[in-house]
Amino acid sequence: MNFEFDNNIPIYIQLVEQLKIFIISGKIQPGERLLSVREFALQTKINPNTMQKALIELENLKLIYTERTNGKFVTTDKKLIDKYKKRYADELSNKYFSSMLSIGFDKKKAIEYLKSLGGNK
Repeated sequence: MNFEFDNNIPIYIQLVEQLKIFIISGKIQPGERLLSVREFALQTKINPNTMQKALIELENLKLIYTERTNGKFVTTDKKLIDKYKKRYADELSNKYFSSMLSIGFDKKKAIEYLKSLGGNK
Protein backbone atom coordinates (compact mmCIF):
# COMPACT_ATOMS: atom_id res chain seq x y z
CA MET A 1 0.00 0.00 0.00
CA ASN A 2 1.37 3.36 -1.00
CA PHE A 3 0.21 6.45 0.83
CA GLU A 4 0.48 9.95 -0.61
CA PHE A 5 -0.10 13.04 1.48
CA ASP A 6 -1.13 16.62 0.72
CA ASN A 7 0.32 19.22 3.09
CA ASN A 8 -2.93 21.24 2.96
CA ILE A 9 -5.13 18.55 4.58
CA PRO A 10 -4.62 17.04 8.04
CA ILE A 11 -2.71 13.75 7.72
CA TYR A 12 -5.16 11.70 9.78
CA ILE A 13 -8.06 12.73 7.50
CA GLN A 14 -6.02 11.67 4.47
CA LEU A 15 -5.17 8.37 6.16
CA VAL A 16 -8.85 7.69 6.86
CA GLU A 17 -9.77 8.42 3.24
CA GLN A 18 -6.93 6.37 1.75
CA LEU A 19 -7.59 3.40 4.02
CA LYS A 20 -11.30 3.66 3.27
CA ILE A 21 -10.48 3.46 -0.46
CA PHE A 22 -8.18 0.47 0.11
CA ILE A 23 -11.09 -1.26 1.91
CA ILE A 24 -13.87 -0.44 -0.58
CA SER A 25 -11.66 -1.30 -3.55
CA GLY A 26 -10.73 -4.68 -2.08
CA LYS A 27 -7.01 -3.90 -1.76
CA ILE A 28 -7.57 -4.71 1.90
CA GLN A 29 -9.97 -7.65 2.10
CA PRO A 30 -12.93 -8.06 4.48
CA GLY A 31 -11.71 -9.80 7.63
CA GLU A 32 -8.06 -9.03 6.85
CA ARG A 33 -5.85 -8.18 9.81
CA LEU A 34 -4.33 -4.70 9.63
CA LEU A 35 -0.79 -3.77 10.52
CA SER A 36 -0.27 -2.61 14.08
CA VAL A 37 -0.28 1.12 14.78
CA ARG A 38 3.51 1.04 15.10
CA GLU A 39 3.95 -0.91 11.83
CA PHE A 40 1.59 1.46 9.98
CA ALA A 41 3.43 4.47 11.41
CA LEU A 42 6.78 3.09 10.25
CA GLN A 43 5.43 2.23 6.79
CA THR A 44 3.81 5.64 6.28
CA LYS A 45 6.54 7.60 8.12
CA ILE A 46 4.01 9.38 10.30
CA ASN A 47 3.55 9.79 14.04
CA PRO A 48 1.93 6.74 15.72
CA ASN A 49 -0.57 9.07 17.46
CA THR A 50 -1.74 10.32 14.07
CA MET A 51 -2.12 6.74 12.84
CA GLN A 52 -4.05 5.80 15.98
CA LYS A 53 -6.40 8.76 15.45
CA ALA A 54 -7.12 7.60 11.87
CA LEU A 55 -7.76 4.01 12.98
CA ILE A 56 -10.14 5.20 15.71
CA GLU A 57 -12.06 7.13 13.06
CA LEU A 58 -12.27 4.02 10.84
CA GLU A 59 -13.48 2.06 13.85
CA ASN A 60 -16.15 4.72 14.49
CA LEU A 61 -17.25 4.24 10.86
CA LYS A 62 -17.40 0.49 11.61
CA LEU A 63 -15.06 -0.26 8.70
CA ILE A 64 -12.58 -1.87 11.10
CA TYR A 65 -12.87 -3.49 14.50
CA THR A 66 -10.48 -4.49 17.26
CA GLU A 67 -10.06 -7.96 18.69
CA ARG A 68 -8.59 -7.33 22.10
CA THR A 69 -5.38 -9.35 21.83
CA ASN A 70 -5.28 -10.05 18.08
CA GLY A 71 -5.24 -6.54 16.61
CA LYS A 72 -7.43 -4.62 14.18
CA PHE A 73 -9.37 -6.17 11.32
CA VAL A 74 -11.43 -4.99 8.35
CA THR A 75 -15.16 -5.50 8.79
CA THR A 76 -16.71 -8.54 7.17
CA ASP A 77 -19.97 -6.60 6.65
CA LYS A 78 -20.03 -6.49 2.85
CA LYS A 79 -23.25 -4.43 2.83
CA LEU A 80 -21.51 -1.72 4.85
CA ILE A 81 -18.50 -1.79 2.53
CA ASP A 82 -20.83 -1.55 -0.50
CA LYS A 83 -22.64 1.39 1.15
CA TYR A 84 -19.35 3.28 1.50
CA LYS A 85 -18.35 2.27 -2.03
CA LYS A 86 -21.60 3.66 -3.46
CA ARG A 87 -21.26 6.85 -1.41
CA TYR A 88 -17.71 7.35 -2.73
CA ALA A 89 -18.82 6.63 -6.31
CA ASP A 90 -21.59 9.23 -5.88
CA GLU A 91 -19.03 11.80 -4.68
CA LEU A 92 -16.73 11.11 -7.64
CA SER A 93 -19.63 11.25 -10.10
CA ASN A 94 -20.89 14.53 -8.68
CA LYS A 95 -17.39 16.04 -8.93
CA TYR A 96 -17.14 14.83 -12.54
CA PHE A 97 -20.53 16.25 -13.56
CA SER A 98 -19.82 19.51 -11.74
CA SER A 99 -16.46 19.85 -13.51
CA MET A 100 -17.99 19.02 -16.89
CA LEU A 101 -20.77 21.56 -16.28
CA SER A 102 -18.13 24.21 -15.61
CA ILE A 103 -16.77 23.70 -19.14
CA GLY A 104 -20.19 23.70 -20.78
CA PHE A 105 -21.24 20.03 -20.76
CA ASP A 106 -24.66 19.26 -19.33
CA LYS A 107 -25.16 15.86 -17.70
CA LYS A 108 -26.38 14.22 -20.91
CA LYS A 109 -23.40 15.49 -22.92
CA ALA A 110 -20.99 14.49 -20.14
CA ILE A 111 -22.38 10.94 -20.26
CA GLU A 112 -22.14 10.89 -24.06
CA TYR A 113 -18.55 12.04 -23.76
CA LEU A 114 -17.74 9.16 -21.41
CA LYS A 115 -19.39 6.72 -23.79
CA SER A 116 -17.34 8.11 -26.68
CA LEU A 117 -14.16 7.23 -24.79
CA GLY A 118 -15.21 3.59 -24.91
CA GLY A 119 -12.87 1.16 -23.21
CA ASN A 120 -9.90 3.56 -23.16
CA LYS A 121 -8.39 3.88 -19.72
